[in-house]
Amino acid sequence: MENRPTKKQRELLNFIDGFIKGNGYGPSYREIMRALDYRSVSTVATHVNGLIARGWLVKKDNSARTLEVVMNKESGGLSQEGAVVSTASQEIAKKIQALKSEDKEANADDIATLEKALDILGITSPGDGK
Repeated sequence: MENRPTKKQRELLNFIDGFIKGNGYGPSYREIMRALDYRSVSTVATHVNGLIARGWLVKKDNSARTLEVVMNKESGGLSQEGAVVSTASQEIAKKIQALKSEDKEANADDIATLEKALDILGITSPGDGK
């Protein structure tokens, strides 16, 4: 994981953080698209999913407007919660890959459980294509 977000990532994080502080809830993807001059909502989804995977954003559940910034701006690093989510998601993803490489049918339940854990954390499962 990179230590700090890029300029574009910081711009997106700052917008989301400011929106949440001003409104009490997260922005929609369309609001992000308009505010940051993206051409499509899918571009926003790609960037948001990248930030979620890096642990700088958390999506509390699969409903709209549940994005939360977990980056600590003062230190330029992750908050404690962000670091825990990031570390947990990386370890879970490694375990999923290890189980998939064993290619045993008995691992299917374990893989499904771990993928559900990533889903709860708001992270796309590796190889999911979501």
